[in-house]
Amino acid sequence: MSTLNDRLAERLKQVRATRGWSLQELADASGVSRSTLSRVENAEVSPTADTLGSLSTAYQMTISQLLAPIEAPFAPRVPAAEQSVWRDTQNGFSRRVVSPPSGGLSAEVVQCELAAYQMISYAAPSVPGHEHHLVMLSGALNVTIGDAEHRLEAGDCLRYQLFGASKFQTGVDPASYFIVLV
Repeated sequence: MSTLNDRLAERLKQVRATRGWSLQELADASGVSRSTLSRVENAEVSPTADTLGSLSTAYQMTISQLLAPIEAPFAPRVPAAEQSVWRDTQNGFSRRVVSPPSGGLSAEVVQCELAAYQMISYAAPSVPGHEHHLVMLSGALNVTIGDAEHRLEAGDCLRYQLFGASKFQTGVDPASYFIVLV
């Protein structure tokens, strides 16, 4: 039985092959070293959130689209046990796809957890102009979208279209939040 890391490696290799890109072409497009890409695709290491962000930008796919194979028509109910969870233990980050991209549905819902004193940053959006609605569940989170900084606490909602860099940073408390991608 293959592990999540094995399935992720195979998926990333499949997406690159579908594009007809060599490892070097993907390295050039993503800014991720060829050796790191090779290690990720061979399931020697799990990609970090930064690496997945760079790959999704290069492919112009959301991270959820990158992580999940293209599906047949959507199932209305997504049981908790079938919601994929990906963890970046290096950065204390976890991402659960509550409502994955599927069929004709355009929105997706992702629940994120970021440990205390951590930062995740993305140099560019995977899909320029992508609409995001971030809803804080607990803790506090400093979010930088382009040059604008926002301090979010439980119950706050930040709505934005992403065209440039973004950064998510916690302080003393971990943060739990949903992101709705439209």
